Amino acid sequence: MKKYNINTEDLKDYLGFGVAGNFANHLGEAGEADEFSVIKTEEKDAPKGLFPFYIPNDKSYLGQFPICTDEINHNGIEHLQVEAEVGLICDFVYENDKLVDLKPRLFGAFNDCSNRVQDGKMLSSKKNWGASSKGIATEFIEIDSFDEKGILNKYHIASFLKRDGIVHDYGTVSAVNSYSYFFGQLKDWMIDKFNTQEEVGPLEALPQYFKDINNKKGILIAAGATAYSDFGKHHYLEKGDEIFIYVYNAHFHSFEDIVQDMSGSKVLLSQCSKLHQIVQ
Repeated sequence: MKKYNINTEDLKDYLGFGVAGNFANHLGEAGEADEFSVIKTEEKDAPKGLFPFYIPNDKSYLGQFPICTDEINHNGIEHLQVEAEVGLICDFVYENDKLVDLKPRLFGAFNDCSNRVQDGKMLSSKKNWGASSKGIATEFIEIDSFDEKGILNKYHIASFLKRDGIVHDYGTVSAVNSYSYFFGQLKDWMIDKFNTQEEVGPLEALPQYFKDINNKKGILIAAGATAYSDFGKHHYLEKGDEIFIYVYNAHFHSFEDIVQDMSGSKVLLSQCSKLHQIVQ
């Protein structure tokens, strides 16, 4: 297993997209189920679609680079929530004006932090409010094979919020393989959506963002947020909060290892991608 240091400067040449509705109940808990009710999916548990959160050189808010490893910019937003996810750094093949392949190369902890204001605007407008509106771990892990036989199948996602010295569960601990769509099914679905998704409800048409994709290094995918704990459902981010997201090998590390790491104990989390951010 290899780990790679994340250089956020490199990510400025990546397109950034998120998967909407890839965990059961998340959209309802996020207050977004009504906005997505107009979107019909082929399968009951299929994700609703993809949304952009960063498009290099775009003239809209999407052109602002939002990714940071150590802080979240609160920006005076009243209803800001952590979204604990697996991030996938992908290579791509684009030929004849079509995305023909996605190749997930690295994975790790990602915070698709979101503004929960219900204003009827595009979902992407709630995802990027400038610098430090997203979070990425400083280390990602190499993907050996993006299928059920690979190491990713052993990983879990856990998230916590530390406020006034007290640590709270923020999301439910979730196995990566409990995503509605993952591995080959997610990859094939994303390729199709990137090529065909039209504007509907809170989601944009996507082919417009690929016109100069061959000048980009890759695509960063936020694979979808876990369900919230009771605390996470009812508490929005405040300045001074500390966010912890772990994507860890649950066959190698115990949940107690994760808790000890948060408490400041020296635990060697050799098979884990950890994100720690402070809300500023």
